[in-house]
Amino acid sequence: MRVVVTGREGQVARSLIERAALHPSVELLTLGRPDFDLAKPDTIFDAIKTAKPDLVVSAAAYTAVDQAEDEPELSYAINAAGAGAVAEAAARAGAPVIHLSTDYVFAGEGEKPYTEADPTGPHGVYGRTKLAGEALVAAANSKHLILRTAWVYSPFGKNFVKTMLHLAASRDSLSVVSDQWGNPTSAIDIADGILCVAERLHVDPQFDAFGIYHLAGTGSTSWSNFARTIFQASQDAQGPFADVKDILTSEYPTKARRPLNSRLNTEKFHEMFGWKAPAWEQSTKSTVKRLLQLS
Repeated sequence: MRVVVTGREGQVARSLIERAALHPSVELLTLGRPDFDLAKPDTIFDAIKTAKPDLVVSAAAYTAVDQAEDEPELSYAINAAGAGAVAEAAARAGAPVIHLSTDYVFAGEGEKPYTEADPTGPHGVYGRTKLAGEALVAAANSKHLILRTAWVYSPFGKNFVKTMLHLAASRDSLSVVSDQWGNPTSAIDIADGILCVAERLHVDPQFDAFGIYHLAGTGSTSWSNFARTIFQASQDAQGPFADVKDILTSEYPTKARRPLNSRLNTEKFHEMFGWKAPAWEQSTKSTVKRLLQLS
């Protein structure tokens, strides 16, 4: 089964490259610039046609949440129009598409984990362009699986875990927001979930339960408690750590509004594919340990 992944340097793409090695039936091919550019539709169709995919994983995206407020056109071109073009190119190749989306499509209100059936209501440019992308993906390819995730971290790229460890190397204390809650999600776990779906599609050509699913780490926490878990894991492994001071979102203003509730209910994914991410604490500790070994 040839799985074609958009993006080469993103956290999920790099995690898929690593985890696909455990799946002998999977031949993984990544697409990236300059041959593949989400902002240039012609490159999308040519690259995917040439790749001859059995399945396309649409992982590349514009993810600079604050910068998107200043670059709405580029954000839309990549997250909406580009994502739709990837789905259409997959459809032309006769392949299903797995498209990654985000908790930012919700308003971030309440305290209950969002289900796939809950109303969306993004506040910022990033969330609105990702929601538009979901609609274009669904319209372009009937065989689509839209996987919403949240709070992604990994040993790769830029993310919260790496930032915390870097800051702790030079600071004794850090202020971290305590009133935003969500599911810390390892990109390694996302990759495992995607590959589980890929295997299902490969062995079940009659699969027809396409649509939207939530795929995130098991359990929820606040950013400040997430930071404490990172530092405890680091301290246990003789790495850098710092004290964490709780602050409110109002004390840490950002250009783009952050959701206070990013919790995602993943029961639908578990019931359909028989796979569930590990507890977020477990995956966090594994990532911290790996990062310390690399440093």
